[in-house]
Amino acid sequence: MTASEIFARLSTALPERGLTLEEAAIRVPREALVETVRRLRDDAELNFDALMCLSGVDRATQLEAVYHLCSMTFRHRITLRCVVPKDDPVIPSVCSIWPAADWHEREAWDLIGIRFEGHPDFRRILCSDDWEGHPLLKDYVMPSHYHGIPLTAQLPPENTP
Repeated sequence: MTASEIFARLSTALPERGLTLEEAAIRVPREALVETVRRLRDDAELNFDALMCLSGVDRATQLEAVYHLCSMTFRHRITLRCVVPKDDPVIPSVCSIWPAADWHEREAWDLIGIRFEGHPDFRRILCSDDWEGHPLLKDYVMPSHYHGIPLTAQLPPENTP
């Protein structure tokens, strides 16, 4: 199925949920995310049984979780986008739908700052537990030191002839 066909099927099954098709991706409001992904997984004609990737994206004024899904049975793929404001970066966890979301959601939290409500083991995965902030945010300012260790590279002066 194409993205348009999948979107049409979802729109019929979930009317008035605010789903929109954008550049071969379906934009899903966070309030409809769990219901939507459950439908994508459980609909026998869609059967999206695999979460291939979940990425966090900083769009400067808002944050976005991007879900890349695949049906191993039907060999079709779809991308979902769930956008949230930076001052309320909370999205429901999809770990109960696809257990593979576990580490993906932890990485998006650690690096971008999206909190996944209902995650079974919500803690940092790449940065230390006491790290402050989320290093892949566009407005992130890298600290100069961490536990007394300088974090800025000291480049040698250029050799001049």
